Amino acid sequence: MPTIRRMVLFKIPSEVDQQKLLGMYKEMPTRALKNGKSYILSVEAGTTQQDSRAQGYTIAATSVFRDQEDFDYYDVDCKAHGELKAFARSVNEGMCMVRIVVD
Repeated sequence: MPTIRRMVLFKIPSEVDQQKLLGMYKEMPTRALKNGKSYILSVEAGTTQQDSRAQGYTIAATSVFRDQEDFDYYDVDCKAHGELKAFARSVNEGMCMVRIVVD
């Protein structure tokens, strides 16, 4: 069964805000719960290497989900992800998200 990967890039100029967002991602596997259980297979986030190819993006994050249902829950109903999104919206100057299906 294919897994779903969510890849997000953020343009966050403040290093303090970058570190706060990275901390939120680090907590995601234990804070993001569905029916009282962790449902994210894995989360990785870090700062990008700054060169012209990065196009100003400073943070990259990848989250892996078992299926589309878990991806949708994270996107719409997950309280922990809602808090992360609210913070990210308040500090980023651009973002890009893609969904990848991996067989």
